[in-house]
Amino acid sequence: MKLKDLMLNCPEKFSGLEITGVTDDSRKARKDSLFIAVKGPLSDGHDYAKQALEKGAAVIITERDLKEKNQIVVSDTHSVLAEICGNWFGNPQKKLKIIGITGTNGKTSVCYMIKKILEHCGYKTGLIGTIQNMIGDEIYPSKNTTPGVYDLYSLFSEMVKKGCQYAVMEVSSHSLDQRRVEGIRFSAAVFTNLTQDHLDYHGNMENYFAAKKLLFEHSDLAVVNFDDGYGKRIVNDVECPVVTYSASSNESTYTAKNINYRPDGVDYEMVGFGLIGRIKLKIAGKFSVYNSLAAAVCTKELGLPLNEITDALGNLQGVKGRAEVVPCDRDFTLIIDYAHTPDGLHNIINTFKECPKNRLVVLFGCGGDRDRTKRPKMGRIAARLADFVIVTSDNPRTEDPKAIIDDILDGMKDI
Repeated sequence: MKLKDLMLNCPEKFSGLEITGVTDDSRKARKDSLFIAVKGPLSDGHDYAKQALEKGAAVIITERDLKEKNQIVVSDTHSVLAEICGNWFGNPQKKLKIIGITGTNGKTSVCYMIKKILEHCGYKTGLIGTIQNMIGDEIYPSKNTTPGVYDLYSLFSEMVKKGCQYAVMEVSSHSLDQRRVEGIRFSAAVFTNLTQDHLDYHGNMENYFAAKKLLFEHSDLAVVNFDDGYGKRIVNDVECPVVTYSASSNESTYTAKNINYRPDGVDYEMVGFGLIGRIKLKIAGKFSVYNSLAAAVCTKELGLPLNEITDALGNLQGVKGRAEVVPCDRDFTLIIDYAHTPDGLHNIINTFKECPKNRLVVLFGCGGDRDRTKRPKMGRIAARLADFVIVTSDNPRTEDPKAIIDDILDGMKDI
């Protein structure tokens, strides 16, 4: 593809160049490819631009003069990267209705629920998330919650080729801060909640919240949890239309009423202006009310029939790794949940603490090279709520697993 077809303001002297590939990773540069130098949180692509040229790149795009003959200097390489990747793949993001979900907890579950609702209504749907990426029923590996720009546009392209009309995706705070979703317009964006996480990256909760809020600058509609304090702030801060959902407030656009918690699920009525939808879930817990309500409100606001939404949620068997019951043919119940924050751990333990039982055993760990301050908090929660706790390792990365466990145990002292 010629560079002039990839880049809107391409300098005349480079316009006729035939480009064989696009990358922001110098290690992937090849003969006659295009390298875009992007500054990231850990490294700066400008430092590797010369390496890209040595590997055969025809042109490098930078934000500063690197004194190279084949360079194009622009004011913002992030936006140029998104523009070029979009053009390289035929702008698939414009051929899909894209739904983004952000928040600390619940992103994966809400994504899967929305996908199931859309598919129940006859729309082939792609999914991009923490556990895996999907195009219809096909599964693709997932490296990050939200992929890099090139990989993201590549996935959108595959979705379009295979007949998807919708894409639903988790949008992490890291990806928003690093502008990995640059150039994408969301038909709707969902905010689930905000609790402590990723402070090793963002530094404090205000920075974390500011990153999350960026999603709504690129959305036609905001679907917001009105029971979350940060959610209330989003309602007042964003410029796009907002609808809210709640499990307790009549001030929200939609409210869950007459909630009935069962050991194997939960029932409630989704009440909005002039409508009632009766939802019967096979997934237990208060968090399931919030997740399903977010999915139902989002799809209802996008024009899907309420009766189809409630039918789809009623048929949902659960989400892998989210309050997942594992068959074991024994006289106990084994449940897996990817709770990785204090709030998430508290919610999942409380959900099953009230079920008939002899005792509740919790096995958990914390990841390495991540926010250390949440570790003792999670230890304290587990020690207070569970009958028996097993502390173990969970992806220590470059940290000493024992040091991580010691941080967790600090919160369990004197309990």
